[in-house]
Amino acid sequence: MKNRISVTLSGELIKEVDKTVNGIDVPNRSFAIEKLLRERLRPKANRVAIILAGGEGTRLRPLTYEIPKPMIPIKGKPILEYIIDRLKLADVSEIVVTTGYKSDKVKEYFGNGEKFGVAIRYIDERTPRGTGGAVKAVEGLLHDDFFVINGDNLFDFNLNEIYEFHKKEKAIVTIGLTNQEDVSKFGVVELDGTKITKFIEKPKVKPKSHLINTGIHVINPSFFAFMPEGPFNMSKLMEKAAEKGLVSGFVYSGKWLPCDNLELYEKALKNWP
Repeated sequence: MKNRISVTLSGELIKEVDKTVNGIDVPNRSFAIEKLLRERLRPKANRVAIILAGGEGTRLRPLTYEIPKPMIPIKGKPILEYIIDRLKLADVSEIVVTTGYKSDKVKEYFGNGEKFGVAIRYIDERTPRGTGGAVKAVEGLLHDDFFVINGDNLFDFNLNEIYEFHKKEKAIVTIGLTNQEDVSKFGVVELDGTKITKFIEKPKVKPKSHLINTGIHVINPSFFAFMPEGPFNMSKLMEKAAEKGLVSGFVYSGKWLPCDNLELYEKALKNWP
């Protein structure tokens, strides 16, 4: 049950509160005040995230001749910074960034993360290990459920929601999903209840589902036992894990804008707030 109260705030403070209203996960001022109070009063969980940021971004050339894909700017900020901002709102205080191509550009900008309010460490892939091998490389550092997020997507999702769902479900892996009208360029996911039963990569015919993989994962450390040694692709592993009933899906609404080719990047520039 909610109780109505009256609160007197300065005009300047009300303006700051109203800036957090986005009409999606924060629909109005009342909701914004409640959300800010919850975030302020909730004990910090000190969660950990891995951001996969080692790709060459060949489909974004010529932009990526000079900078790595996660450092491409949107409205004056690199994609990677937007991701870190969302993670901070979900009580993530430690971030591992897996880097490869032009890793010096990432390190030069973010450093140890102190000025961004997080602690950042880097794992350089001198020899490519694939998206899965990059996660496996940090196995010894992780002892609780953690995020794994692709470093080339913009989103405004509340990451607390997927984390809390994952914990409630006692899931091994949870993947964030979202609906897309045109799924021909994405990995489509089929759900049975909360379990992902099938992945279809860039379907050639009209699929049953319009849910796609957002590249946002929450993973329990027990999943490391399911990971092979050596280089491997995370998406391929998820297909095998789904066949064994190990992968849950959490459906988001809100903005999700991939930026992994020039066409999508241009769309993101036009549509990101």
